[in-house]
Amino acid sequence: MIRVVLPYHLRTLASVEEEVQLSVQPPVTLRAVLDSLEATYPALRGTIRDHGTMQRRPFVRFFADKTDLSHESPDTLLPDVVINGAEPLLIIGAMAGG
Repeated sequence: MIRVVLPYHLRTLASVEEEVQLSVQPPVTLRAVLDSLEATYPALRGTIRDHGTMQRRPFVRFFADKTDLSHESPDTLLPDVVINGAEPLLIIGAMAGG
């Protein structure tokens, strides 16, 4: 099971607690996890990725094993600690400003 931690506003939208668990078939990539997340929680469609381009929305960041994956290819394999459930994939709402 893949563990995913969502920011507060997305947890509220999906009516879930801080962490969700998803079953994702190998290969476990960021794209596969997001596909599973949106299939399981349809209210999240379009909030993390653009409907048309499937690109990450501005101000949404992805972290796994203390590594920022936000600018990596969505087809990059996730770290083993995320795949085996030891660590969650973090979806963070970024902030801007000075």
